[in-house]
Amino acid sequence: MTGNTERVNLAESNFLVPNGTFFVELIAFGIIVYILGKWVIPPINRAMQARQDAIRDDFAELDEAKAKAEAAENEYREQLVEARHEAAKIREQAREEGALIIAEMREKAQAESERILQLAHQQVEAERRQVVAQLRTEVGTMATTLAGRIVGESLEDDERRDRTVERFLSNLESSEPASQPGAR
Repeated sequence: MTGNTERVNLAESNFLVPNGTFFVELIAFGIIVYILGKWVIPPINRAMQARQDAIRDDFAELDEAKAKAEAAENEYREQLVEARHEAAKIREQAREEGALIIAEMREKAQAESERILQLAHQQVEAERRQVVAQLRTEVGTMATTLAGRIVGESLEDDERRDRTVERFLSNLESSEPASQPGAR
């Protein structure tokens, strides 16, 4: 029996020889693999696939948002450049309009100055005429009085007095250019 026990011990100690627990363990392992493959792994795979799809969608949305942001930034820059050009045009137009307004105001001021000067000349001329008329009257009265004293008769007659005054003033006016200095 020693040989038989030795064989049993040898069989028990040899891991290459299958024993009864091995088959039970193998069947239990197969059942677990089947259960995992049938009910556990597919939902996990679906969840992983859904997660991967969500990540892909997020990346696609991110790329799309990035492209939109770049497009918006480019549009903003273009609008900024356009706004700067428009502002430059407006400033230039304002300068031109300012120059036109200044020129127009100068013309108006010049015209107003000429008008005021012309009115002043007219007023001076009117005052001169008034003074000359007043002087004629006063000189005429004085001349008539003086002539009446020299002649010894009264020259109160208006017609006679006017003729005498006119003659005196005519003589006075004709003698003025000769009596002025530098005139010959």
